[in-house]
Amino acid sequence: MINPFKKYRIDRLFFHSFAIVLIAVMGVTAWTSYSNSSKALVQTTSHYQQQLLDELNNEITTRMVMIEQISLSSSRDSELINFLLNRQDEFERYRRRAGVESALANLTYAIPLIQGIDLYMDNPIPSERQSYIQFRNLTDLNKQEGTGCLVKSDFCWSKEYKFISAQGEIPVLSFSRKIIYQNDYLGVLIVHIKANEIRKLLTGNSDGSNRIMAGSGGQLIMKIGDTLDQNDWSQWIDLKSNKSGYVHIPATDGSRDTLLVYSRMDNSIWTLIEFTSWKQITASSLKLAEWIGLIGIAAVLVVLLLTHFLSKQFTKPIKNLVTAMHIYSVGGDNVKLPVDYENEFGYLFSGYRKQNERIEELYLSLERRYEQQRKAEIEALQANINPHFLYNMLDQLNWMAIEAGQNELSRILELMGRMFRIGLSNGNSFITIADELLHIECYLEIQQLRWGDGLEYRIMVASELQELYIPKLTLQPFVENSIVHGFNKQRSGYVSIVMERTGDALHIFIDDNGAGLKQSDHSPHKRHTGGYGIRNVRERVAGYFEDSYGITLREREEGGTRVEIVLPLLTEPPTRKD
Repeated sequence: MINPFKKYRIDRLFFHSFAIVLIAVMGVTAWTSYSNSSKALVQTTSHYQQQLLDELNNEITTRMVMIEQISLSSSRDSELINFLLNRQDEFERYRRRAGVESALANLTYAIPLIQGIDLYMDNPIPSERQSYIQFRNLTDLNKQEGTGCLVKSDFCWSKEYKFISAQGEIPVLSFSRKIIYQNDYLGVLIVHIKANEIRKLLTGNSDGSNRIMAGSGGQLIMKIGDTLDQNDWSQWIDLKSNKSGYVHIPATDGSRDTLLVYSRMDNSIWTLIEFTSWKQITASSLKLAEWIGLIGIAAVLVVLLLTHFLSKQFTKPIKNLVTAMHIYSVGGDNVKLPVDYENEFGYLFSGYRKQNERIEELYLSLERRYEQQRKAEIEALQANINPHFLYNMLDQLNWMAIEAGQNELSRILELMGRMFRIGLSNGNSFITIADELLHIECYLEIQQLRWGDGLEYRIMVASELQELYIPKLTLQPFVENSIVHGFNKQRSGYVSIVMERTGDALHIFIDDNGAGLKQSDHSPHKRHTGGYGIRNVRERVAGYFEDSYGITLREREEGGTRVEIVLPLLTEPPTRKD
């Protein structure tokens, strides 16, 4: 097979290959953008429409159920039943009719949604034409809109129609209910409600919406806007299910491509349906795809013009160099640049290789120097803590004090011996919290021998924390600072040491009731907070751990000083790096 890059002109190869690739990429990009954005818009639109329809369905159901309950309670009213039984004389019948009419009229006054109420019965006493309550003959029931469903049911709703009243033709929805007493069919109570009120609920705040309100069997009750015929949408909705949803109805003869969103609820017999033109939803996606296509065509033209001035032999070395620079990392598996170039690219490659070699050398040199410096600093700081020979000398002095009968001095020397033994710790930089607390208790007992009852202290550390490790001699410099400087002009003092675990960190709080950090400028014994011991602890913590750990000193509101030390939770001493 012939390699086209070896036979044909580079500019033509670049022109045709770039043209084909870029046109294909832009076409796929435009189509993908249109498809994905359309799906996203449809899902977003259907989601919010469904939420709105569910809210509207709930509101409409509330009002419809209220009318049904009013109708049920009225149909069971004893006064109405006695009146329909027609077992009274004429005078008593007129009296009962007035009571029934008054009760039903009160409902129309109390509930603005009700337009009027009709009572169909045998031998009715006619009502005044302008009255909202009409007594009609049961034989005329078939003339009433929406009562045909009473053949198979005891109650039902009608669709929207024009109701002729004293005020003229008014759009209403009617709820009809049979009145049955002891298996006797006495009549029908029909409550007419104002369709415009339900229409307002169905419209909501969305002007120009296309919605349908359907009954339990899918029959049309009310519609607003431009909607599809029932034959076009009824096949897409399962009216037996109580779940809301949406469906894409493709265009057919005489209909349009439509998004149908419907609301069905457990506590409702109503189905609310909203129709949205698919073209309207995807218009912005189509516009986006058109813009992407135009931009793509412009980009193709620009790129193709540039390919006339480029060649593979010119772009390849630059690309190799850029790739090598992009993925370069010290000590990593880096790109090896070609060595057969003798022109300007050869000079660039050679200079880049030398630069990388120099960077590697400098990095390794800095790494070694930093590690050596860090190790030297830590070891130098550690070497400053209590020389070994003092322990042996204190032991000799202790025996001399015992022989001389100086029991208090002997106790002090014994405590100091324990302190120095912990301070040496066989050269270990980390000791357990239990050993650290033993060290500070020895120190505080020595100070109590000096202060007598004037010095009190408290140490609160949970037993499980005492098995953790911390840098040795962390507490003593701060306690010493409290006693020597904080209690300088006091006859008594109090020191508290508390350790707590907070997350993955150990918090140590050292509180005293001494003079605090901010003493008067006229005081001849201004308290020091950065002495050698404290500085030593600060530098050791900084050397061992990250910046998230450290030491903070601050004034206490009730007087004195608080030291907060934050250290990591160490179940074993850190491993030293050689």
